Formats: sequence, structure tokens, C-alpha cells
Amino acid sequence: MVTAIVIPIICLYFFWLTKKEMKEQDVKWLAAGNVREEAVLTGEIKSIVAEKQRFYYHRYIYVQTLNLQTDTKLITVKKITPLLKEIKMESFTVGEVIRVYGSWEGSIFIFNHFEMEKR
Repeated sequence: MVTAIVIPIICLYFFWLTKKEMKEQDVKWLAAGNVREEAVLTGEIKSIVAEKQRFYYHRYIYVQTLNLQTDTKLITVKKITPLLKEIKMESFTVGEVIRVYGSWEGSIFIFNHFEMEKR
């Protein structure tokens, strides 16, 4: 008799807990592409690496890693975009001069907004 009451309560509790965690992860996933624009870098693109990474179960992000040659040194910059069905991916080419707006996370510069520069 006790198990007929306790087991469904435990199942409902874990179902509720899982739904709550999935909502929190969805918010983090959508916010992954939003970066505070605290700093600006300008430089020429030397190399490009683009990859799809798993964020949480069935949620993916698209990470574009660029090596940017500034006036003084080579800096690694990343653009992180949550993969949605209607998302448009920006394409970069080696040799372009761009200005990126974002913030530093350790030695890597994370950006979400950029502008093409004229040579």
C-alpha cells in the first residue's frame, strides 16, 4: 500500500526536477551567443576553425575560432552561436580585416558582433 503511493510521488518529483533543469539549460543555451561588448579588436584573419559542439543533450552550438593578427600579436577569437533552425551563419575568409566587439575570457576573446574593415 505504501509503495503504491510513494513510487508515483518519487517519479513525479524526478520528472519535475528534470523539466526544471532542462528549462535552465535552454536559457543558458540561448544566452551562449550573447556577449557583453566591453572591448574592441581589429586585425587580419590568419586561420579559421568551425565546429559544431554539443551544449546539452539535444542542444548544439556552432563555434567559429579565428586567429586574428593585430598590430602587436596573434590573438584567438571565438564566435559562439546556438544552433537554431532559422539561424544564418556568418562566413569568414582568410585575409579579411575585421573589427570584433566582445569580452575576454582568460586568453581567448569571445565576440558576437563584427564589422568588415576596408583595407
